Parts: sequence; structure tokens; C-alpha cells
Amino acid sequence: MSALSLLAFMACVALATYAQNLTGFAFGLILLGLSASLHIASVADAANAATVLTLVNAWTYFRAAEAPPPWRLMRTTLCASLVGVAAGVALLGWLSGNAIGYLRALLGLSILGCAALLLLQGEPLARVSGQRSFAVVGLLSGLLGGMFASSGPPLVYQMYRQPMPRELVRRGLLLVFAFNSAVRLALVLPTGQFSLHALVLAVCAIPVVYIVTRLHHRHPLALRPGLLKALVAVLLCASGATLLLSAWRAMVAVAV
Repeated sequence: MSALSLLAFMACVALATYAQNLTGFAFGLILLGLSASLHIASVADAANAATVLTLVNAWTYFRAAEAPPPWRLMRTTLCASLVGVAAGVALLGWLSGNAIGYLRALLGLSILGCAALLLLQGEPLARVSGQRSFAVVGLLSGLLGGMFASSGPPLVYQMYRQPMPRELVRRGLLLVFAFNSAVRLALVLPTGQFSLHALVLAVCAIPVVYIVTRLHHRHPLALRPGLLKALVAVLLCASGATLLLSAWRAMVAVAV
């Protein structure tokens, strides 16, 4: 891997980390979207690196935060996500070897779906959703987390509609993302799906995640919620559209 590619990956990590600290989500989707669009790393390698970096980001965040992780609140979601992560890792392994174009297209659609959910969020619900709802969302989030190290879209939509303080929502999201990342890491390491390339990317980017997260805690950027959502949505749409275009070209080339 060239030094320029590594620097480009670290820049993507810095941008994804900052977006994660501002919103409580989007780290994996932004990192994978930009990495795949710029052809810095494969989807599998970027997802494995994002798994490690998500854990680092969550550890740094909760170490600096005053409140503990909301384990009780997210218990049902965490239990359901276990099954989803296992299924997602298995599906990623199959698609990486048999249908890489479809994998890129699926990631692009997931990113565009996350952007759409972010923009379409309405008023908060009158009461907190039931446990069955959290279980379904946990399963879907785990599936995306297992495939792309990005549990965001369904869980973000669910959590931001709850009548809860936004800081509690962010802590809940980070807890689930970190939990799914830990489970995913435990599954991919023994099966040999974690390459040396992914390890190099993760190790080199760990200081970036730590520094950006600490700087955000010391000097938080106060943006209007509407502007913040629009900026993140635009970035996600650009990454998703680029991935879909590259996937379409790859599939057309194979067909020809």
C-alpha cells in the first residue's frame, strides 16, 4: 500500500470520526463509502479496519464521558444483534468471493438508505417503543454490522424517534456499535477473514480516531441540528451514489 493511499485512508477516518462524534453514528458507512469510492481498500478490509476503529472510538468517548453506557436501555437490542452480526459476517464472506459487484451495490444502497432515514426523521414518538421493536431493529442492525461494520441505518432511525435526551441516544448508539464490533471481531479473527492489510490500516488510523475524538470533547462544534443532518446526508449520498455507479460499471463489464 502506498504512502499516499494510507494518508488518504487516515483522512477518511478523521472525517468519519468527526461525523460520528457529532451525530452518534455514520462512522462505518462514511469510512467504507469513501474508502471503496476512492479504491483505497476492499469492502472487506475497510469493514475489518472500521471494526477495530469503532471500538477505539467508543472506548475514547466513554472514557471521557461523565455518564456510563446505557446497558439496561439497550439490552434487548444487544441480544438480538448477536444473531444479526453472525449472519452478516457469513454473508460478507460469501459475497466477497462470489459477487463483489453486488456487495458494492448493497453497500451503496445501505448508505443511501441511511441518508434518507436521516432526512425523513419526523417528530419524536409519544412514548418509548416496545421491546419487540427494539429486537427487530437490533437484528437488522447486527446484520449490517456483520457485513459492513456499520450498524447505523435501522438503529439510528429507531433511536432518534424515541422521546429521549439526545445525549442518551448518542450513548446508546455508541454502545450498540461497539458491542457489534466486538462480536464481529471475535468472529472474523478465528476464521482468517482479517487480513494483514486491514490490520495495517487499523493500527495506523488508531491515533487519528483518538485525537479527533478527544479534540471534539474539548472543543465541540455547535451546529444547528438541521444543518448537521444536511451535511452528513450529503456526504452519505455522495459516497453511496459513487459506490452504486462503480458497482454498475463492474457488473456491466463482467456481463460484456
